[in-house]
Amino acid sequence: MAQSLGLAEDDVRIIVPPTGSGFGGKHGGDVATAAARLARASGRPVRVGFTREEEFRYGYLRPMSIVDVRAGVDATGRLTAWSFHNLNGGAASSSTPYVVANRHIWNTLAESPLAEGPYRSLAANANNFARESAMDELARLLGADPVEFRRQNLDDARLGAVLDRAVERAGWRARPTAPGRGYGVAIGREKGGRVATVAEVGVDRERRVRVHRLVSAFEAGAIVHPSNLRSQVEGAQVMALGGALFEAVHFDRGVVQNPRLSQYRVPRFSDLPEIEVDLVDNREHPPAGAGETPMIAVAPAIANAIFDATGTRLRSMPLAPAGRVPS
Repeated sequence: MAQSLGLAEDDVRIIVPPTGSGFGGKHGGDVATAAARLARASGRPVRVGFTREEEFRYGYLRPMSIVDVRAGVDATGRLTAWSFHNLNGGAASSSTPYVVANRHIWNTLAESPLAEGPYRSLAANANNFARESAMDELARLLGADPVEFRRQNLDDARLGAVLDRAVERAGWRARPTAPGRGYGVAIGREKGGRVATVAEVGVDRERRVRVHRLVSAFEAGAIVHPSNLRSQVEGAQVMALGGALFEAVHFDRGVVQNPRLSQYRVPRFSDLPEIEVDLVDNREHPPAGAGETPMIAVAPAIANAIFDATGTRLRSMPLAPAGRVPS
């Protein structure tokens, strides 16, 4: 703000009121800077407030990501090559927890035509979605169990432990088979935490998708406040469900077409699956955050479950923007 007004930082006072459920910076400093400029021009105190529609149209969006993954695997199920490139989205969670001798992982920033800003779990959602979807494709190519394929290639004992906990609680080995019913698994690590999620989905003849169950194991070091931690993880699962299935901003010739919550699809109570959370208390490590990491395995687990149910591989989010799985 000091820079935008041409003032010394000592001449600027910022008062930030306490707020909850921000999940990021909203508009960053833009709204405050606009208020300061208007106040200077008018010589009066100015309050700038956005309606929900204005926020959709003039605020920022989460960064778009295009992720290119190329991988090689030998006949024994061992990864031999890994190329992972994120365009624009960011580098968070792009490093792989799997053992592979030949790998190239990089991120390329781009000039976006749209204002971009923070989103809960930043780039880790996109990067983990791409990596865990690719790992599932490799397992299917080999005819291997997706859990065993991950175990075979993992280079992270803590991540392996949460994977074991999640699949055991979900009953992975004894999962029933039925037409239109699928099961998917995904794992990830970010910000000192480890998470594994198993998703159970149903897809009917009209391609309508329903997530019936999400089972997640989460470990982020020593647990200080179990009930608060459980709430953080459960809330992250619900928020991730929206991004995975249907949240999207639609444009027509540069104009946002769904600038209201009545038009922008977010999770409803009727969308919520059975959510089970297994908290792993690891006293060998100090506590890490739990607000973001539990999100990152939800979307790939659901996508992998949809493939298991339908044989259709979906490689972009949202997976079911109209409540239906594209054919």
